Amino acid sequence: MDFSLPAHVEEFRDELRTWLAEHLTDDIVTASKHIADDPAAFEVVRDWNRTMADAGWGAVSWPEEYGGRGAGPLEQLVYVEETVRARAPLPVNIIGLNNIGPAIMHYGTPEQKRTLLPRMVRADDIWCQGMSEPDSGSDLASLRTRALRVGDEFVVTGQKIWTSLAQRAHWCQLFVRTDPAAPEHQGISCLIVNMRRPGIQVRPLKTLTGEAEFAEIFLDEVRVPRTALLGPVHQGWQVATTTLGHERANAARLYSELQVRLDDLVADLDETGVDGHAPLDEPNTLHRLGEVAVRIAFLEDLCRRAVSAAMAGNDAIGSASLAKTVWGELGQDLATLGFDVFGPHAADGKWAKMRLAARALTIAGGTTQINKNITATRALGLPHR
Repeated sequence: MDFSLPAHVEEFRDELRTWLAEHLTDDIVTASKHIADDPAAFEVVRDWNRTMADAGWGAVSWPEEYGGRGAGPLEQLVYVEETVRARAPLPVNIIGLNNIGPAIMHYGTPEQKRTLLPRMVRADDIWCQGMSEPDSGSDLASLRTRALRVGDEFVVTGQKIWTSLAQRAHWCQLFVRTDPAAPEHQGISCLIVNMRRPGIQVRPLKTLTGEAEFAEIFLDEVRVPRTALLGPVHQGWQVATTTLGHERANAARLYSELQVRLDDLVADLDETGVDGHAPLDEPNTLHRLGEVAVRIAFLEDLCRRAVSAAMAGNDAIGSASLAKTVWGELGQDLATLGFDVFGPHAADGKWAKMRLAARALTIAGGTTQINKNITATRALGLPHR
């Protein structure tokens, strides 16, 4: 396979790399490491998002009419590679930009597009996505949060969990059941809900790292106007698959972030001896580092194959799901390697924290078990049980 990029894509890379070198500061990079538990750091990154948006780098894949550059898949791949390598912060609205915004462009009314998208791309409004529930994490179709139609409103009651940024969000793309009698996939609708509405309660959830990156949302007879419907009523499953399809198209972040972590680990090992020894002189450590490096290269090939398949109009879901599975397991192995090599010296350091955080990698964005099923049926053509 030839993964060389056309000249115009490399020119795009050079332009972005130059802009990042001129505008991205160490203070911004440092702030990005503390946004989960430091409101001031969160605002620094939010301001950085506005700077990127105002320069046309906020959402390069979006059409120009909505504040983007209309970038194609190859430019999007390069964009992710370069921002990750520069250690630029993720957009605080990453879920909105990658998932919710494209769904609004596809299904939204002219009013929804006009009022919501410009504020999303500049992080003026923060967005969250209400999908997972206590008993229906990877199985979205089994959700039980209900929306009863009463006149020109929906009355919503239920609970969502593991909702990123819910405690800071102004808006939520909320998936609800509007027809309890219909088959699971056919009775779901999508609502755009203002998080300040009466009846909404948000409780932050602390993870193993001690940070509250997620929250659970309780909805008690929350009244939402009929105009909040995104897409046709009872057709929320279509909106959801559009949403998740855009999320998986962001595949370059998988291998790029792991490569940065590997580079950081090698640099830390080179600068810090462990118990009087140089870890990079240890054959076992070098073997494990080399194995991780090879697996990252394999993951990059998987991700690029998924992008290539999508560009050719083929089904890329199977390849993308396989890449997600590899990424989750590899991320856990890399974090474990860092912790193992530093041993007790890592107990209070970033590698201990990374080891704890990495436990979620085989769950976040779709569990490994679900992704293996998708790979089996969509990529390998195996029959459904």
